[in-house]
Amino acid sequence: MPRDLRPPVDILHYEIVQEQASALGRMGRTLEQALTRLREFDAAQETSGSSSETPAAMQPARRKLVMEAGQALWMFVVQREATGLRDSRHIMRTYNVPAEVQRCMGLAPPTSRPTSK
Repeated sequence: MPRDLRPPVDILHYEIVQEQASALGRMGRTLEQALTRLREFDAAQETSGSSSETPAAMQPARRKLVMEAGQALWMFVVQREATGLRDSRHIMRTYNVPAEVQRCMGLAPPTSRPTSK
């Protein structure tokens, strides 16, 4: 079995870079999936009704999808910045991120409050 003659620090650096790339890929796919769910929801609403407004009964479900996409966007941007990729405009263009999702980026998800009896 051939022995790796590189210094241990080089091997460690290589492993770290591999994990960073893998994490970026996972975060990018998570963002894509969240945006797809939001777009599919919007498309279903457009085909089921004649108005461009989301019906009041469906607004909480849509808001949840927007918040999920905002959280996925935040995680992706943070991961990219941790690897030194500071300009997030590329993400917004490439993934066609809606402005409302961008505004939700980094917001803490609402916590459920216990109901008092």
